Amino acid sequence: MVKNENILDAEAGTVMQEKPILAVPVDARLEQSSTPRKTQIVVVGGGAGGLELVRKLGAKFGRKHYDIILVDKNLSHIWKPLLHEVAAGSLDANLDEVGYRGHCYRWGYRFFQGSLDGIDRETRTISLAPVHDDDGKEVIAGHTIRYDYLVLAVGSISNDFGVPGVKDHCIYLDSREQADIFRTKLLNNCLRVSRAMMANPGADEQVKVAIIGAGATGVELAAELYNAAGALRHYGLEVFDESRLKVTLLEAGPRILPALPEKLSAAARHELNVLGVVVKTETQVIEARPRTLITSAGETIDADLIVWAAGVKGADMLAELGLETNRRNQILVHGTMQTLDDDRIFALGDCASYTPDGAEMPIPPRAQAAHQMASTVFDNIVRSIKNRPLKTFVYQDKGSLISLSRFSTVGSLMGNLVGGSLAVEGRMARLIYTSLYRLHLLGIHGWMKGLFLMAIGRVNRIVRPRLKLH
Repeated sequence: MVKNENILDAEAGTVMQEKPILAVPVDARLEQSSTPRKTQIVVVGGGAGGLELVRKLGAKFGRKHYDIILVDKNLSHIWKPLLHEVAAGSLDANLDEVGYRGHCYRWGYRFFQGSLDGIDRETRTISLAPVHDDDGKEVIAGHTIRYDYLVLAVGSISNDFGVPGVKDHCIYLDSREQADIFRTKLLNNCLRVSRAMMANPGADEQVKVAIIGAGATGVELAAELYNAAGALRHYGLEVFDESRLKVTLLEAGPRILPALPEKLSAAARHELNVLGVVVKTETQVIEARPRTLITSAGETIDADLIVWAAGVKGADMLAELGLETNRRNQILVHGTMQTLDDDRIFALGDCASYTPDGAEMPIPPRAQAAHQMASTVFDNIVRSIKNRPLKTFVYQDKGSLISLSRFSTVGSLMGNLVGGSLAVEGRMARLIYTSLYRLHLLGIHGWMKGLFLMAIGRVNRIVRPRLKLH
């Protein structure tokens, strides 16, 4: 049997079209070469966990004997918990995003743009789908990359639970692109209302936004929208203010923020009510239509913009890789973060599912979990290379913090300590919430550049406009 394929190898340094060769295992072909093969570690997904992992691997191993490769379909990274601020226009993602090409040069790894298309565990290669530009023209052909160790850190996508019409009529906040789309539509609707009010000051025009899902993303977005609406009058929309905004937050469960204690959930709901958010709990959406939601009780909710933030799952592609997954397409892993099917393949973050011994539920899909998993995977790859016993991941629940924009912050800290959680509200909670992002900066940039970027961020808050309006 003869086959042609594009294989990316550390020594080649690029994707090369090979001549027809016998279909023998990759390792056997490389053993015939006189050039020592570098250990190739491939990380798919440049989110919070994946980007931190390649930084550590690059800093640890360098380029002489190892080849660290990051694969992502995007060209830059932005911390996913900030997407609600990007969507509301409160954060300019161009200032906070991290370009993979510049970052990889600094930390000794390589970056390749592409989407995972499949895994061949026999030859230890992954295949990447072709990359096309906006006009549909192929920019990068599909090719394969070999690996000695593979880490899947592709994150999650919104789970619509099969509700009819959601994919067609709702906006997700899974990516920078989706957040930008929402911001553009929001600004257009605000401009429409502002012009209508100028033409007829007595008109009762509103921008109606419905958010399905009262977890962290839904609650934070609802509050951030009022922060943005209150600032628009300073940027050309003189007759527009937060009274022209109507946000409805829908939750199928009995209360918002179910991950927090009831006291803090109630405090957050009170803050939202003060802002003007209409909170509807025990309200299940059964269908989405153009600018309309239908609930199980038969209620019709009209909205100019509809955001779906009701839950997450793994991408459908994960269930087709030949690795064991759960019903949410998350890859099942051992305590070492190795997949159940292959010890050379690790998974971390939202795309992985790990249930510790004695626990009833898997580790929740949070940024702090991805951060901790990345540290365990780093240690275990190093230990595996040195033929040492691997570590078991131990999740340290640091608690949850929910930012209600500039208005308030609530949450619980040290959730797994003896005696329960420590409830925090107000300025202390806001300070700690900000510190979480700063820790992320240190994790992906190191101490020196991380501290420098923190200082630049403070300057930008002073000299830059409060809203991104383009």
